[in-house]
Amino acid sequence: MNIGQDSGFGQDSGFGGMLDTVVIGGGQAGLAMGYHLARKGRTFLILDAHQRVGDAWRTRWDSLRLFTPAKYDGLPGRPFPGDRLAFPHKDELADFLEDYARDFELPVILGARVDGLWREDSHYVIRAGERRWEARNVVVATGGCQDPKFPAFAAQLDPSIVSLHSTAYRNPSQLQPGRVLVVGVGNSGAEIALDISHSHEVLLAGKPNGEIPFRHGRTAARYFLPIIRFVGLHVLTRNTPIGRKVAAMPIHAPLIRTRLRDLEAVGVQSVHRVTGVREGKPVVGGVADDTAEALDVANVIWCTGYRENFEWMDKSLLGDDGQPSQRRGISTSAPGLFFLGQEFLYAATSATLPGACRDAQYLAAHLPAPVSAQAPVSTSNDSARSIRQSRRPSEVR
Repeated sequence: MNIGQDSGFGQDSGFGGMLDTVVIGGGQAGLAMGYHLARKGRTFLILDAHQRVGDAWRTRWDSLRLFTPAKYDGLPGRPFPGDRLAFPHKDELADFLEDYARDFELPVILGARVDGLWREDSHYVIRAGERRWEARNVVVATGGCQDPKFPAFAAQLDPSIVSLHSTAYRNPSQLQPGRVLVVGVGNSGAEIALDISHSHEVLLAGKPNGEIPFRHGRTAARYFLPIIRFVGLHVLTRNTPIGRKVAAMPIHAPLIRTRLRDLEAVGVQSVHRVTGVREGKPVVGGVADDTAEALDVANVIWCTGYRENFEWMDKSLLGDDGQPSQRRGISTSAPGLFFLGQEFLYAATSATLPGACRDAQYLAAHLPAPVSAQAPVSTSNDSARSIRQSRRPSEVR
């Protein structure tokens, strides 16, 4: 049986025969990979830790919109619906991903947080709690936004101060009355500061890494973003000298939609970088230039990024630095292991929808030839909904 064509959509007991491929991560990268695996007749499963397909987007802050227009937000075999020059809301993308998985009958197992991956003989064992799967190939498509990153001194804040990472922020109703300090002037920090400015006094700590040289919006989507997309897909790659140079640099994205003058216009105040905590209060500035100042704030939102977490993988599957050792997503440490959806995996756009879709197609074409005699794989329907039964024909495009 080809699981890609007839499978449960939900939660699974985790027992069955040898799979050809397991994809870890059911976001846009994992779903794109699943599309190509299904077309090639592979037996596979997609494991995702969330309770619904698309929840990685649904759980982000309420006002979030994509930076890329709809014309670039589709997946293989399905363009994003609606106005091609509009910038979809994060919930629209989440629903699109859920419909995509259902309509293409992709075998997504939800609520499966993988906590172990190792190699036995000529295959891999994947563990999620008490459930296990075996597969000849594994695609790690967990992306780069895995564990929120905090400075070490964040834990020293006074307990009376509401302290949230950007991953936990949804809207200003989570905050208590009083000033809000947003730490980090990347795109998340700028957009969250703007969101909060309508209800709170906001301080924004840090220094931005520049701004794109044109106003983001429909005109940009028509004339400028196609150029950026081309450069990100075809020029800034690990196959070009300039791409390799950029890939070796720390990632410091410029402000895209929300600019400093937009923040100034709504009263957001810029302050120095946060350097520590004194008597429970965040300190900005440094002693050397005599600018150190402890701030009286009621809330702190840490827009300080993420760190990739591969601690659940056996060390033998990674490089000496504990990070994936790969060439265009194909592991150089372990046969049959692949990576997808990471920052600059192959190109500057590898973590975006257009880049992840291209990388998925490449990996699907470079998987080892399937073993001719696959053991049958069964999925439990006790806690799963059949995709075929829940399919809505009117929505199949």
